[in-house]
Amino acid sequence: MIEWWQCSIAYIRSLTPFKHQGEQLLRSDFNFDLPTELIANFPSKERTACRMLCLDGNSGATEDKIFIDLKSYLKPGDLLVFNDTKVIPARIYGRKDTGGKCEFLIERILNPKQALAHIKASKSPKAGSKLYVTDAHGLDKYVLNVLGRNGDLFHISCEDEYEILPILDDVGHIPLPPYIERADEQEDRERYQTVYSREPGAVAAPTAGLHFDEKQLDDLRAYGIDMAFVTLHVGAGTFQPVREDDILKHHMHSEYVQLSQDTANKVIETHKRGGRVIAVGTTAVRSLESAALYAQKHGCKDEIAKFNDDTSIFIYPGYKYRVVDALITNFHLPESTLIMLVCAFAGYKNTLHAYEHAVSEQYKFFSYGDCMFITKRTENMDLPPSCTAQEALAADGFPKNQE
Repeated sequence: MIEWWQCSIAYIRSLTPFKHQGEQLLRSDFNFDLPTELIANFPSKERTACRMLCLDGNSGATEDKIFIDLKSYLKPGDLLVFNDTKVIPARIYGRKDTGGKCEFLIERILNPKQALAHIKASKSPKAGSKLYVTDAHGLDKYVLNVLGRNGDLFHISCEDEYEILPILDDVGHIPLPPYIERADEQEDRERYQTVYSREPGAVAAPTAGLHFDEKQLDDLRAYGIDMAFVTLHVGAGTFQPVREDDILKHHMHSEYVQLSQDTANKVIETHKRGGRVIAVGTTAVRSLESAALYAQKHGCKDEIAKFNDDTSIFIYPGYKYRVVDALITNFHLPESTLIMLVCAFAGYKNTLHAYEHAVSEQYKFFSYGDCMFITKRTENMDLPPSCTAQEALAADGFPKNQE
C-alpha cells in the first residue's frame, strides 16, 4: 500500500503547471549574486534588532524595517504559526573500533536508545562494528553499535544504560550550518534556538523564529495576535543543494510533521473570522501546506486537517498556496528549494527584485541574518523565464488541463 507521504511530490505536481514530458523549470532561474561578506556568522546582539525587509506580494513594493516593527504589519485576529522544534547538539566526535577518527551527525532520533546518523570517516563502518564517542579531551566515553544502513544514513544504538539525548547533551556540539565557517560556541546553544522551542529533535534551527524574544511574544498576544504550533524536526537535508538543472527532477528530502487538531482548528477559525494565517518560517509553511494538501486529497470538509506523517513537499512557482497568507522568513541560498518556495509565494519577479534590494542595502543573509515579512501574491502570478508551461497556468493557479 502506498502511503500519502510517499506520493506527496507526485500529487503536488498534479496541481501545478508542470505535468507533461518535456516541460522544465531551470535551477539557474533562481540564482543571484551574493557577496560572501553578507553571510552572517554571528547572531545580532538582540533577537528583535535584526533588519526586516517587508514585501507586498501583489504590488512588489518593499519597505526597510526592524523586526521589532512587526506588530505594525499584523492585525488583531491574525494567527502566527510557529515550529516548536528544538535543536539538539547533534554533532559528536569519536573513533571506529579500528582506530580511525569519525564524526557523527544525528539526523533522526528513533527512540531513546537508537538514531539514524550521518557518519564521516575514511571508510564507512560496517554493521556489527562499534563506535567510541569521545569527550572534549579525546577520551573514550560512550559506545555505539552500528546496526546497519538506511540509505545514506547509519542506524546506531547506545550500549549499556545510556541514551542518545543525554549523550548529546554531555558531549555534543551545536550543528551550525555549513556556510557558517567557524566552530560552535557556548552562545550558540542559546541563540541557535528559538525561545519557544520545546520538542527536541532538529539538527537545524527554524531560523525565522530566532528573531522573537519573550517580551515581543507577550506584546503580540496582548495586541490580539493568536498563536499556534507545529513540530517539524529540521534535518540536514535542508542544506542539500539542488543538483538537477531541471528542478522538476529534484528529489526532495523527507521530514516528519506533527500538526495537531487544535492547530488545524485555529487555522480554520482564523480564516472564518477574516484573519490571516502567518507562517513563521518555511518549515511552518511546509507543515501547513502538507496538512492542507492531505485534507484536500482525502476529501475533508475543512481546508486543513490534523497531520502526523512524513512530508517531502516541494513548493516551487506554479504551486497554489492553500492556507498561508503571509510569511516571515530569513534570506535564503541562491538556487535553493527555499527561495523557490518564496518565489511561489510572492511572485518570481517580486522575490528576485527584493533580493537584489537586500544585497544592495547590505542585509545579512541565512541563519543568523536578517529577515523578510511577505504577503502572498494573489493576482497574476508570474513564472520564471525558463518555464515551458506558461500557457498551462490558469487564473486560479491550476493547470488548465488538470486531470
